[in-house]
Amino acid sequence: MQKVTFKNLYQMNVVGNLFMPKGMDQKTKHAAIIVGHPMGAVKEQSSNLYAQKMAEAGFVTLAIDLSFWGESEGKPRNAVLPDVYSEDFSAAVDYLGTRDYIDRTKIGVLGICGSGSFAISAAKIDPRMKAIATVSMYDMGEVNRSGLTHYKEFKPMTVEERKAIMAEAAEQRYLEYTGGKTKYTGGTTHELTKDTSAIQREFFDFYRTPRGEFTPKGSSRDITTHPTLTSNVKFMNFYPFNDIETISPRPMLFIAGEDAHSREFSNTAYKLAGQPKELYIVPKTGHVDLYDRVDLIPFAKLTDFFTKNL
Repeated sequence: MQKVTFKNLYQMNVVGNLFMPKGMDQKTKHAAIIVGHPMGAVKEQSSNLYAQKMAEAGFVTLAIDLSFWGESEGKPRNAVLPDVYSEDFSAAVDYLGTRDYIDRTKIGVLGICGSGSFAISAAKIDPRMKAIATVSMYDMGEVNRSGLTHYKEFKPMTVEERKAIMAEAAEQRYLEYTGGKTKYTGGTTHELTKDTSAIQREFFDFYRTPRGEFTPKGSSRDITTHPTLTSNVKFMNFYPFNDIETISPRPMLFIAGEDAHSREFSNTAYKLAGQPKELYIVPKTGHVDLYDRVDLIPFAKLTDFFTKNL
């Protein structure tokens, strides 16, 4: 593994960890996979693991920090800008496709959680991404507009509730414009109570325990996973599944846990996508299980998918 830095289209530095198979011959051309981290996370949380395992399977892999997160540039920190997140995937293609040891006709993308929707958004307009896989995907637009509409613990968000969130964010802009303190929203709770939801407990077990806890350089534990309130409403204008069928005939693989609260998003994407496509459900598995539970993550399925299609 080695750390690399490259520019995206907007001349922002994107930082990633580049993994190469042991003993790889750099005089020949190899297939590559770009790996994106869960929304609010960094490359050290989940995507590094996937990148390592896929490198062990013979691929060159690049786990990136999305702009505004981790070691990549962008201010304010933890800002939401879906178009730039998607651009970072294309910038990673730029970087890999200009390496002498990479076959630029064999570059795939793998998005975990929110990065699944960013990778799809990127692939719709970047045909250089030849195979697209998602794991525990979140449609970050739909979850912010409507909530988790098919999960028993939650009622769908109403339009009035959505408008209240937008109004709060709009008023907060005045405060921050005049020098007020940045406000953060969403993300993973920092303590458990008797009223903490099952979903928050699931994320807490990863982000707030040694299992997945990681504080990026220059950041703080208090804002880890929390986007800024004023920018998070940008997700309400984000529709990654619109025109998803135009990615065809490039293949798509959607992986979700059987018990995942986020499974609805993979179901929807699969329904709308063109051929060839596959929905792969991992039995007795939740959303966060597929972040790091190596006994549950179907690495063999991912290896087969990318081997056949890159």
